[in-house]
Amino acid sequence: MSLYHEAAQILDTARKGGGSFKTIVFSKKGWKSDGKTLFALTTETAKWSEILSEVIEKSELLNIEKQNGIALPAKHGLALAITRHKARLQAELTKARLRRGLATIEALRIHVNGRVTKPSHPRWIRVNALRTSLAEQLESTFAGYRRVDDLAAVVNAGSDQRLIYLDQHVPDLVAVPADCVLTMSTAYKEGMLLLQDKASCFPAYLLNPSAAGGDVIDACAAPGNKTTHLAAILASTGERSNDTEIIACEKDPTRSSVLARMIKVAGADRTVLVKQNQDFFRLQPDAKEFKNVRSLLLDPSCSGSGIVGRDEGGVVVHMPNTLEPKENAPSRGKKRKRPAVSVSAKVEPTNDAEAEEATPELEDDKSKLGSRLASLSEFQLRMLRHAMAFTAARRITYSTCSIYAEENEHVVIKALKSEVAVERGWRIMKREEQVDGMRRWHKRGDRDAVAEVLESTDNKDISLDAGQIADACIRCIKGDDDGTMGFFVAGFVRDDLQGSGRSSNNQVIANGHSKRGNGAIEEEEEEWNGFDDDGP
Repeated sequence: MSLYHEAAQILDTARKGGGSFKTIVFSKKGWKSDGKTLFALTTETAKWSEILSEVIEKSELLNIEKQNGIALPAKHGLALAITRHKARLQAELTKARLRRGLATIEALRIHVNGRVTKPSHPRWIRVNALRTSLAEQLESTFAGYRRVDDLAAVVNAGSDQRLIYLDQHVPDLVAVPADCVLTMSTAYKEGMLLLQDKASCFPAYLLNPSAAGGDVIDACAAPGNKTTHLAAILASTGERSNDTEIIACEKDPTRSSVLARMIKVAGADRTVLVKQNQDFFRLQPDAKEFKNVRSLLLDPSCSGSGIVGRDEGGVVVHMPNTLEPKENAPSRGKKRKRPAVSVSAKVEPTNDAEAEEATPELEDDKSKLGSRLASLSEFQLRMLRHAMAFTAARRITYSTCSIYAEENEHVVIKALKSEVAVERGWRIMKREEQVDGMRRWHKRGDRDAVAEVLESTDNKDISLDAGQIADACIRCIKGDDDGTMGFFVAGFVRDDLQGSGRSSNNQVIANGHSKRGNGAIEEEEEEWNGFDDDGP
């Protein structure tokens, strides 16, 4: 009976916002039940949960058996508890069907399946320039696909349609229908194709490491999609590919191992130096080892509020009320549970390719959201200030998979007004300075959010234009016609490598956070909340 206990655990985790069924099932080892069986059972149960909850409530099964639900020792068969009330449950199922005006069980099944909404996003695939080319993949893996010029055609494609859309903003990026499974293809297994949301491709593409030359640091690299994208960009330009090194940092041991494996599979191991178990904050910005670092990619922990998924579409997990029993209803005890509020939480699964640190917002945690965002934004700001302290750095991209201004525009403005930014001469990367695809991207930053922070900060001597900064920021909106996750990215550039000269390299103070003796800014421990199976 472990299958049903484990399925119940998965459903409860998903209901509370803990990720997609796919992620919960396949990212954890130690299930007693077969993973594929667990996945099938939980997804089907979620689809039927509205009907099941209604039947259980109307039958008062939970009140009859026990106030906390059907509670039998683990060795007993749960089927026995259901069998005892088979007639009652069947009667309520018939009533539920009739209330919906459906003549047969088959009609009810079609009704339930039809309520699962089709995902509003495609499956994005980045062709890995380190191992293949877009032209080669169009002639091989995607030979049977029909090319379309409208992304909506891919999103709305039927299950038997094989369409492909070539992205107009990011090179080597394509979209296929969400139900296209390519993970069994040779190209995927050999690292030629990488599952990566379009928005997740923006940071490396905007950074354009070949423009600044020198080495690159990916500060929070695991699982590695952005890291391998950096390597692919360098390879595609043919510039300094043998001399430029990408330094990939990851402090979590498990994620470090995943990062190392992905780098090897993608063929980036000749370009990428993986620093396993390496905390970015413990790197010394003025160390000789990093004297050639010109670019840094920062994609730190965030709320994960922009993450979407595809494996359950619009499935909602419903749970039954435990209501007061009617006076004539049988009861097995004197204790009665007060009416509970009906629980119905939308499953916001983690995006296949975006294994960011996700802390989904829960309905009962809204009161804590403000403090959580404050903590995250301070961590993100410290990371930006630390990156700005690297001696030879000239370009930085900062990104989150968050929809909140507190983690996005607010952090950007505070970073620009920080002492280290002023000392080193950092400024926003203007829209007209960005690579072509990012310059053409139509969704920009929130001007009101920028203006709000500009007006509230103390550094009135620093002249910043709200409109220009908002236009320099890039946003992606979850679930809109662009087919992306919710995302934010901004670039920073440094024209004057000498800065203003008001302090030496060894005495830069990052907005009140003094450097330790070894030159690294202290980091408070930041929790990691897991990642998806394909990774960023």
